[in-house]
Amino acid sequence: MATEDDREQPARDSEPGVGAGSDLHSFAVQLRRLHGEINRLMHGFAGEQGLHVTDVQALSAILDAEEPMTPGRLREHLGLTSGAVTACLDRLERAGHIRRVRESADRRVVHLHYAADARPAARVHFRPLAEATQAATDRFDEDELAVALRFLTAMNEELGGREPRSGH
Repeated sequence: MATEDDREQPARDSEPGVGAGSDLHSFAVQLRRLHGEINRLMHGFAGEQGLHVTDVQALSAILDAEEPMTPGRLREHLGLTSGAVTACLDRLERAGHIRRVRESADRRVVHLHYAADARPAARVHFRPLAEATQAATDRFDEDELAVALRFLTAMNEELGGREPRSGH
C-alpha cells in the first residue's frame, strides 16, 4: 500500500531518462494493485473450496512447476516447515485437488500432481482472471506484449533470487 511519503514524492524514485508514468513508484503501485486483485481471487477460491490461502499458493506452485513438484521443493518454494507442507498437502489431497504419486524407481520420491478432476472448479472461479488477461492483452501488439512478458519474467527472476528480510 502506498504511504503518504510515496504519494507525495513519486518522481524522486525515477530513473534518469525514464518517461513520466514509468517511474519506480508507478510500477510499485501497479504491481501492488495487481497482487491485491489476484490475492482477492485466491482468497475467494480458498473460501469456496474450504482451503487456506497457502493451499491455493501450493496449488499454483504445483500447476506452474516446470518439472514434477516434490514436497521438499514445495516447502522451499513456500518457505514452510515440513509439518506445515504435510498438513497443506493432506488438505489438498482430501479436497481432491492433488495426487501424490511415487513414480520413480526410488519409492521415497513423491511427485505432486494437480488432479484433473479439480481443474473445472478452478477454471470456473478464475475465469474472470482469464477474461481480464485476454481483454488487457488485446490492447497491445505482439512487440509490446513481448516486452511486458520480459519485464514480468525479469521481476520474478529478481525476486526469486532474493531472501526475505528478517523483521529483526
